[in-house]
Amino acid sequence: MKKIITLLFSVLGISAFSQQTPIYLNPDAPVEDRVEDAIQRMTLEEKVAIIHAQSKFSSPGVPRLGIPENWMSDGPHGIRAEVLWDEWYGAGWTNDSCTAFPALTALAATWNPSLARLYGKSIGEEARYRNKNVLLGPGVNIYRTPLNGRNFEYMGEDPFLASVMVVPYIIGVQSNSVAACVKHFALNNQEKYRDHINVTVSERALHEIYLPAFKAAVQQGKAWAIMGSYNRYKEQHCCHNQYLLNDILKKEWNFDGVVISDWGGVHDTKEAINNGLDMEFGTWTDGLDFGRSNSYDSYFLARPFLNLLKSREADEKHLNDKVRRVLRLIFRTNMSPGINYGSFGSPEHAAAGRKIAEEGIVLLKNADNLLPVNIGNTKKILVVGENAVKPMTTGGGSSSLKVKYEISPLEGIRLRAGRKAEVKYLAGYESPATKEQDVKNAKEPQQKEINYEALRNEAATAAKEADIVLFFGGLNKNSGQDCEGDDRNSLELPYQQDALIEDLLKANPRTAVIIISGNAVAMPWINRTPAIIEAWYNGTEAGNAIAAVLFGDVNPSGKLPFTFPVRLQDNGAHAAGEYPGDGENEIYKDDIFVGYRWLDKENIRPLFAFGHGLSYTTFNYGKATADKNKITANERINISIPVKNTGTREGAEVVQLYISDKKSSLPRPVKELKAFQKIFLKAGEQQTLTFTIDKNALIYYDDIKKAWIAEPGEFEAWIGSSSADIKEKIKFELY
Repeated sequence: MKKIITLLFSVLGISAFSQQTPIYLNPDAPVEDRVEDAIQRMTLEEKVAIIHAQSKFSSPGVPRLGIPENWMSDGPHGIRAEVLWDEWYGAGWTNDSCTAFPALTALAATWNPSLARLYGKSIGEEARYRNKNVLLGPGVNIYRTPLNGRNFEYMGEDPFLASVMVVPYIIGVQSNSVAACVKHFALNNQEKYRDHINVTVSERALHEIYLPAFKAAVQQGKAWAIMGSYNRYKEQHCCHNQYLLNDILKKEWNFDGVVISDWGGVHDTKEAINNGLDMEFGTWTDGLDFGRSNSYDSYFLARPFLNLLKSREADEKHLNDKVRRVLRLIFRTNMSPGINYGSFGSPEHAAAGRKIAEEGIVLLKNADNLLPVNIGNTKKILVVGENAVKPMTTGGGSSSLKVKYEISPLEGIRLRAGRKAEVKYLAGYESPATKEQDVKNAKEPQQKEINYEALRNEAATAAKEADIVLFFGGLNKNSGQDCEGDDRNSLELPYQQDALIEDLLKANPRTAVIIISGNAVAMPWINRTPAIIEAWYNGTEAGNAIAAVLFGDVNPSGKLPFTFPVRLQDNGAHAAGEYPGDGENEIYKDDIFVGYRWLDKENIRPLFAFGHGLSYTTFNYGKATADKNKITANERINISIPVKNTGTREGAEVVQLYISDKKSSLPRPVKELKAFQKIFLKAGEQQTLTFTIDKNALIYYDDIKKAWIAEPGEFEAWIGSSSADIKEKIKFELY
């Protein structure tokens, strides 16, 4: 950047870093000095221009001053294809096919912060190569209901896990001079009625469950951007919400970045001016409507704001605060020193995605060691299910990608099996065809009648002759499945998959079920199924990653980032009876008891617990010890536990520590995740892990006092391999 500026000024006959050089153009100057220098040089019209969009995914810079534009890209799983200037449709480029990384549910399932850093660094490099200085992700909304169509974009049900995983992701992205725009702030926990539903939630649940990951993103990850959400809170839209944006985000958390609206999330000029919004995108004027030469000038933060400023009905201090934040964003990204060129669609990025996918795949059940597939003794493999061949990187809403390639599970299995086994494929079920996303004038495909019974019978007949059956089912990116814009209708598998699984099991008990989804699903056949895997949406290298796990080249080590309930009614949002609200309001009656917290409180056994995940090896937990049994609020306690790989092959285990408050003034969950470590052990190897616990692991939010409280009393640290598999407990006292 410095060389470019020097060359520019040499052409103009000016010494680039003499006293004549504007401070804002000097990349070596402090960012705040550059911001103040630039803002003093800008006209009122230039200031207003840079706080709203000029196209679907860009906002103007200040050409007169050489300040570049901002260019956004949807994420957080890959850099979206270029779209037309003023339309959602693809621009038809031939060089914008990206690497698709695993969905964030898969990343969260790795429970490995170092992989979150690798993920962020890799996707940030792809964004930088394409000259995108803002990545619209990651998403950290809490998994409250398994029906939420957008859960696959988020990091699970637990605020601590999401907080730990989001920070390195942000750091990795921003190491490329690309801003991570963390979304959707806040309480966007369902897609149904998302554009207007007013959420009522206790202050305690807000602070304990729904805000921690955002707070970590701001205070630890130092995120440069935050995206508001569509829904309302306290009767104000969250893209211009006084309490969320001004009181909490900017004042309490000292956020110095830019608040970006979700596309079409702005509804009022005066609220947008006063209530914390900094940049407006996607208001539904859609280009050249209403006879105007540029309808982006009609956005709420455009001409209407400018008119209020000129009539002195709006204070310029609000404008200047927004402009400072936008300039800060530009100086941190497109005008930062040492900016690199990035890289795009590279083998290294594909390898990173595959590594994340392999560590995120969760082995849910493996009775009689059906898996891994013994290729030496297996001659006939039958692969059944549309999800073995259906592309999963396209569709689903704003996360839809145009990819360089995508290895399907069937391709991965055939590549791995080679000539050692015959691999046959049958559909078994089909989903209705859908219109291609992001393609202008795309036509609704002609629907054929699907004969589910005939497909089932064909698959079941072939299953009788197979040495092993690998069924690939779950959800997909169709509307009403794992897709932005609406929620699922039920917990059950769609497209008559349950009946198909039952028929396959009757024909061949050696049937493994591989679920591809971003959500929990019901499993009425679970007791008859020997092996079950959750394989997520794993992107470009999905097929190779799942084949590596199925054939034992990779020992599975993923753990669930959310609970699989037996029935929908076992989930707190549904048991409380208020989801999805009445169309205008949604009351979070489950309060702080989200996910495993609800099941613990109600003593409900899950189908698969939060944190659950098996391995092809076994681990033994020794006796836990603590260096003290009493601490003050200013002290820490160190808790240690030996863990040994007692199996015959190397593997990884995620050791989880939960805190249980035995008596408190306010109701608390039975236990809450407060620490975890992922360890890799060779066969026979033992390591001793140490967890350090301080008052931050013991506190709760008091709504009345509006403060975090560490209440003296007796606590227990519960250590285990999942929220339902606790191996050791240690008592201690806070006094």
